[in-house]
Amino acid sequence: MDPVVVALAFAAIFVVELPDKTFIATLVLSTKFRPLFVWIGVGLAFLVQTLIAVALGKAVSFLPETVVHVAAALMFTIGAVILLREARSHDAAEQDEEEDFAAKAGEAQGYKVILTSFLVLFAAEWGDLSQLLTLSLVAKYDDPVSVFLGAWGALLAVSGLAVIVGRVLLSRVRLSLLHYLGAGVCLLMACLTVWEMTRA
Repeated sequence: MDPVVVALAFAAIFVVELPDKTFIATLVLSTKFRPLFVWIGVGLAFLVQTLIAVALGKAVSFLPETVVHVAAALMFTIGAVILLREARSHDAAEQDEEEDFAAKAGEAQGYKVILTSFLVLFAAEWGDLSQLLTLSLVAKYDDPVSVFLGAWGALLAVSGLAVIVGRVLLSRVRLSLLHYLGAGVCLLMACLTVWEMTRA
């Protein structure tokens, strides 16, 4: 395990995931149900999604190194473009997203809250940018354990923030600003990947 890769994965996924729809989904669920149960269900969904991304990233890492670096740089660049596009429209769409996740939640109690939270977040996270970036980081660094720990830790931290201080955070920070920050991180990762290619 490489602490630097863990920290890098944590930082990249945390910044990208903070303005994401999964933050809104967790926030909405925690206002309807017991927050601890919501966080457990969300954390389990993130666990499965991160394991899938890490497994796919490990498979990709067997490709030639140049192909992996080009694909990773491309993925980071695409991520930046997606975040920049979403930044322009996300503030306006936030209310619609909240209503959509509230409708999906329905009514549940006890262990059903965990299951409901798991299912809502698993569906929301499938093919998400953070999952694709996790895949790219595993392929780039060929260190699945470190990337897994960093990525899952970041997802747990973001969902914990949503449960505990989600409303306060949204009232103080515009999600579009977080999108721009995430886009900057993706562009930085793309540039670092290209730089590493030129040094090889």
